[in-house]
Amino acid sequence: MDYQPYSIRKLLEAVISGNVRIPAFQRGFVWDMDRVAHLMDSIYKGYPFGSLLFWRTRNQLAIEKDLGQFKLPTPEADFPFDYVIDGQQRLTSIFTVFQSTLSPVNNIAWSDIYFDYTLQSNAQDCQFVALPITAYDKEKFFPLKVLFDSVKYREATEGLSASAIGKIDKLQEVFKETSIPVQILKTENKSTVAVVFERVNRLGMALDTLQLLSAWTWDHDFDLIEKFKELRESLEDFGFEEVGENSDLILSTAGAILTGKAAPESLLEISGQQIRENFDLVENGIKGAIDFLRSELKVYSLKSMPFPSMIIPLSTFFASKDGKEIVFGGDALSSIKKWFWRSCLSNRYSSQTRRTAEADCIEMIKLKNGDESKVTDISVKINAQIFKDLTFRVTNSFAKTFILLLTQKNPKSFFSGKLIEAEKVLQLYNRSEFHHIYPKAFLRKNDVPDESINCLANFCYLSSAENKKISNKKPSDYIRDLVANPKDEILGSAFCTVEMFDDNFDKFIEERSKMLFQFSMELADL
Repeated sequence: MDYQPYSIRKLLEAVISGNVRIPAFQRGFVWDMDRVAHLMDSIYKGYPFGSLLFWRTRNQLAIEKDLGQFKLPTPEADFPFDYVIDGQQRLTSIFTVFQSTLSPVNNIAWSDIYFDYTLQSNAQDCQFVALPITAYDKEKFFPLKVLFDSVKYREATEGLSASAIGKIDKLQEVFKETSIPVQILKTENKSTVAVVFERVNRLGMALDTLQLLSAWTWDHDFDLIEKFKELRESLEDFGFEEVGENSDLILSTAGAILTGKAAPESLLEISGQQIRENFDLVENGIKGAIDFLRSELKVYSLKSMPFPSMIIPLSTFFASKDGKEIVFGGDALSSIKKWFWRSCLSNRYSSQTRRTAEADCIEMIKLKNGDESKVTDISVKINAQIFKDLTFRVTNSFAKTFILLLTQKNPKSFFSGKLIEAEKVLQLYNRSEFHHIYPKAFLRKNDVPDESINCLANFCYLSSAENKKISNKKPSDYIRDLVANPKDEILGSAFCTVEMFDDNFDKFIEERSKMLFQFSMELADL
């Protein structure tokens, strides 16, 4: 890290020459005019006002931002380029206050800053004020924008008293001699830039890796942000548009496929060209994973997945160049299904997600290549008791696993016998489509505690309309309202039998929990 003091004039020249740039991942100018005026007061009085941090690189970013209301000029030299990593608000304020070369192109709220030379200087009160041109009074205020323009400076001081000119000359002297501390980070390592940006940012904002990558990978035929938008739109019809909206998930998936590391920052270690040339691997991997989830596992939305990060290793398996289909046999199909259910039932992705995903990606690639794979070597330590102990909440990961278990049975409406449109339900994914089998009101009359009433084993696919029809009836009463033929098939699709509707709640929960557990073990092949 180098340290270089800049005078204000030198800083203005560096910006006007085009060598000081604003990277795309920086936020826009957000300071209000009072804050700009107070910055000028701090500089004038010699108070600390912070340093600037530049990232010096030989490579100009393809996507940049304007400096406040000014479009930055084309660089006069090929390199170096100094990108502002910290202090953008201060730099924009100083440049906009004093420069007289560039014309503004963006319509942002800005009033010129003036020095009130009629005020007596003291440590507390600010002697600078933001004013519209209509409020400018030459007998009271001096415009800072002419301070470094000798011709306009003489015009602005003409006719003023000797006392006023003395104060203004002192003002000019202070600002001409002001030294602005600038630290310069010299590196071509993008990961270092990301870490430094995150650590120095005063608002604690993490670097938007997508913005940085977009700037790094952009060319006339490839815009990463646009690629994300296109991916989202292509997944919308399948209920997985949330994947396209989750940049961290896509970037982690891309990192796993392209670098073997399931983290967005891993992409900063490879060239923009590598990302551009191989992004179709990522797109096809994600699309293949979603198609598999829908067709083989009846997962119809990201919200209904117990652990969204499971898309990462699944996408690694299906990643392919355009025009190349991933061909796999029954053994691989069986292994992927076992991996899915065993991961869900074991809560494998509830912690150390990155490490877990990367380990599974390695085994998925082995499976894909026909090599010996340990992708199914997952320990599952649950029993039927879990369906009695856990409360039904649609946001809970195991409750999501439970709902997917129900979905595999192709559940039917208790009253019409029609197949429930699970795809529509799971894309909406809300609590109103799941209700108690033994009605809550009936159980409360019998002093059953709520934690037992609301356990997983007492829930099934049941719409609000059907739930109202059941109301507070005894199970032995409302079972007679079910369609007569075939009743066993309807109840079987919900892990129930006719005999379980004898109003004995404890017996019902015991038997249904065993049925749910047995089915989950069958899916996991355990």
